[in-house]
Amino acid sequence: MSGHSKWATTKHKKAVIDAKRGKLFAKMIKNIEVAARTGGADPAGNPTLFDAIQKAKKSSVPNKNIDSAVKRGAGLEAGGADYETIMYEGYGPNGVAVLIECLTDNRNRAASDVRVAMTRNGGNMADPGSVSYLFHRKGVVIVPKGELSEDDVLGAVLDAGAEEVNDLGESFEVLSEATDLVAVRTALQEAGIDYDSADANFVPTMQVELDEEGARKIFKLIDALEDSDDVQNVFANFDVSDEVMEKVDA
Repeated sequence: MSGHSKWATTKHKKAVIDAKRGKLFAKMIKNIEVAARTGGADPAGNPTLFDAIQKAKKSSVPNKNIDSAVKRGAGLEAGGADYETIMYEGYGPNGVAVLIECLTDNRNRAASDVRVAMTRNGGNMADPGSVSYLFHRKGVVIVPKGELSEDDVLGAVLDAGAEEVNDLGESFEVLSEATDLVAVRTALQEAGIDYDSADANFVPTMQVELDEEGARKIFKLIDALEDSDDVQNVFANFDVSDEVMEKVDA
């Protein structure tokens, strides 16, 4: 998971300070709206909403935008859309398995966007179920390092159901069963440990090791997919070594 997570975390950081910020904000706002519609407007009783708000705040989404999204989702303010989640599956260059999670109010537009991004960037669509078996749903919490050691984090989350803590360079990644995500996140809060995000993500069970050329191709495909407003998350089963990441970043 290391290369992929490290890349995703770095990319997220860059997005927060560059032109993709608007797109990133819009996707976070959509997440908040859906969470409020599904579980109500009170973050204390709606862990999914709590985590969606936390992630947005950490990415500097303005509070007034967050509040409006909560109200729209809960039906307290007009203008909420009826979003549905759709998963698409496919293969990218080098046989990398790709899961594409869409949150959309227009199924046809989402399908078209995904298909075009895949075919133009060396990927192809796959039948439902042909790729998803290569992934497990896991709780993923990203903790900024600061002065923390791996043992500090592990000590706080072990009894809450955490399975492993990975070092991503500037942050730690805490993995658990998706059902233990809230318990793990709560354990960090109780230990006074700050965290950037807590999500239920699809984590690959096996990975394809990529060289520089392969890495560039898959990053280009994922960027093209994420450029669609309907695409919320892209999960892929590649791994990239630190050396290759440095070359790509350069």
